[in-house]
Amino acid sequence: MPELPEVETIKKELKKVVFGKKILKVIINNAKVIKESSVQSFIREIEGATIKDVIRKGKLLILELSSEKFLCIHLKLTGQLIYPGNPEFSRISFKLSDGKFLDYRDQRLLGELRLVDSWQNLKFIKELGPEPFDLTLEQFKALIQDKKTKIKPLLMDQTVISGIGNLYAAEALFRAKINPTRIANKLDEKEIENLFKEIIAVLKEAIQHKGSSVDQYVRLSGEPGEYVKYHKVYGRQNQPCFICNTPIKRISLGGRGTYFCPKCQK
Repeated sequence: MPELPEVETIKKELKKVVFGKKILKVIINNAKVIKESSVQSFIREIEGATIKDVIRKGKLLILELSSEKFLCIHLKLTGQLIYPGNPEFSRISFKLSDGKFLDYRDQRLLGELRLVDSWQNLKFIKELGPEPFDLTLEQFKALIQDKKTKIKPLLMDQTVISGIGNLYAAEALFRAKINPTRIANKLDEKEIENLFKEIIAVLKEAIQHKGSSVDQYVRLSGEPGEYVKYHKVYGRQNQPCFICNTPIKRISLGGRGTYFCPKCQK
């Protein structure tokens, strides 16, 4: 699933090309991804509206419309936004006032589109923890140091910290030299401080390189993100660690594949 860097990349690119444009027509080829609205009301309340802003909250994209509605897009595992698009290949396509299309594509129909009066009132949003960039070190310590759970699933818990998923949790833990199976409240202050620093660093680097194209993620243009080539452990099972040459190990942790170096990460 796209994580904070991927969704932030799409948000920035969307803002450059759709801000201030009117949605002239909504073309629906598969309505399964539309939640909590009828097809008719979804079309009626979007057509004619101007896109006033593009917002990201956690892994959610939000288009603020002049109709005082918000189009909330959760890409989930296989959702993609493409501009300029082609309605022939989309699940839902929005014809804009520049004559081009913004496509929502989703091979497995796992994503969700919601048209709401207030995105802040969505249950999913209310349950989100703070984003890493909004935390101070002391606030991060307070979230981590009393938890009796393994550190990697804790970092991925969106109710604790939002935006970090499997990929960037693995990368940050490697850079901080912390084994993903360590219990959070057993980390000392120096380890927590280093982990916080590495989380911020890896997220910033991933945003700079337009995210990681693993699974179905692509940028708004359809091009891949470039951060995959900078991965230290994720997806590198049995390949040598860049620091010590020990083969990278993959285990299942919290129901997810977890990559780490058994020598460097203690």
